[in-house]
Amino acid sequence: MTEEKQRRFPVALLAGMAVVGLLVLALYWLTKPGPQGAAGSMQKHLTLGEAENKYAERIHISDLRMSRATNLLQHEFTYVNGVLANDGTRVIRDIEFITEFRDQFNQVVLREILRPLGTATKAGDPLPAGQRREFQLIFEHVPQDWNRQYPSIRVSGLVLE
Repeated sequence: MTEEKQRRFPVALLAGMAVVGLLVLALYWLTKPGPQGAAGSMQKHLTLGEAENKYAERIHISDLRMSRATNLLQHEFTYVNGVLANDGTRVIRDIEFITEFRDQFNQVVLREILRPLGTATKAGDPLPAGQRREFQLIFEHVPQDWNRQYPSIRVSGLVLE
């Protein structure tokens, strides 16, 4: 009887290790950054040519609000909500913001490029001329030495119709 138990032991050990390995992979997959990703991730950014740069003066960001939340895995997220206004005469098909958080010495501690109307892989609904739309930017890891002020947000890429 003990010989039979000894034979089953390596099989049970291997099965247990496989289950633990699958759990680790699942946890990694569930916690990795989404399509927005971090600032250093490989994604195609929008351009800001001369015409788009001039049109960017007609795009306004207002009513900024910030909040923080912690999920069940104790990951802290910072949310920046606001209103994007297209005060120009053209339709905005896609837009990209560069968002910078600063420390008490006014040094940039976090810089991310995000798309409020969609993601890096999928454009959202266009913003018609004269319209406003609420947006939300989500940040996973804002450094502790951030000065607790609103981040600076400016247009860094634009696609117009």
